[in-house]
Amino acid sequence: MGIFYGMVARGNVVLAEFDSTQTNANSIARQLLEKIPNGNTSSNASYSHDRFIFHIKINDGLTVVCMADDAYGRRIPFAFLEDIHQRFVKTYGRAIHSASAYAMNDEFSRILSQQLEIYSNDPNIDRLNRLQGEMIQVRTVMMDNIEKVLERGDRLTLLVEKTSAIQGNALRFRRQSRSFKSTMWWRNFKLTVAWMFIVLIILVYLVLAFVCDGPLFHSCLH
Repeated sequence: MGIFYGMVARGNVVLAEFDSTQTNANSIARQLLEKIPNGNTSSNASYSHDRFIFHIKINDGLTVVCMADDAYGRRIPFAFLEDIHQRFVKTYGRAIHSASAYAMNDEFSRILSQQLEIYSNDPNIDRLNRLQGEMIQVRTVMMDNIEKVLERGDRLTLLVEKTSAIQGNALRFRRQSRSFKSTMWWRNFKLTVAWMFIVLIILVYLVLAFVCDGPLFHSCLH
């Protein structure tokens, strides 16, 4: 399994390619170029042919194509296409837009050959691409969360204001509750003392009435 063919083109103009097999990969790739609409839109696509898959990446006016074994999946081939695209743009810059057919082939075909070998045989490539993909996903989620927070800015401000108001009301409620409890305690204490005083007077009266032979205290007054 692996990647066996690579091509970089501008529209229908092939700028560089490399084929490690004795197949008709280059002719099939050119047929695919004819079917792809020209323009600066970015897209990815895959086409099957026998036991091979042609993967295509279109970006910045460039079309990068590779042919891989059908059991090789999509992640590594498209990582290869992204790598080739970045290397090509970095190496040739604006010359890409005016270069003639195969203008970069002598130099860049060696890079295609080298990267085909690495992406086909280096066991670390898959792990690196998986890690890179996970990092991109995390970054995307973080950016998405930041955008949502910014979109909710007004609601967050309102929520903070409401929270502060609730906290202030709760504090005032606790103070009023403590003041009310203190007032009620003193009121109950005074009432209890008053009832105890009344009961004490009644008890004294009953004792005197018993000792003085009647409620009018006859024996005690004479």
